[in-house]
Amino acid sequence: MADKENGNADFAATLDRLEMLVGQMESGELTLEASLAAFEQGVRLTRDAQKRLDEAELKVRALIERPDGSLDEEPFESPSMPPEAGNDR
Repeated sequence: MADKENGNADFAATLDRLEMLVGQMESGELTLEASLAAFEQGVRLTRDAQKRLDEAELKVRALIERPDGSLDEEPFESPSMPPEAGNDR
């Protein structure tokens, strides 16, 4: 059904669908039941998008250049805090 189609959609399509749902809900033209259904679908899409982001993060590799010019791969680690500009002096 629709859930299976949403599961196969790419990340951009998931975001597009979320934006469309938000627009419909903000318009105020949906019935209460339709608004609840749109909200539920939005929650599912949000969870799907977050899962895709989590999976992508696991696949990302940072390339590190060695002194001899060769490249080495290092697992991507999400920084706990954003780096502060100008602190490395």
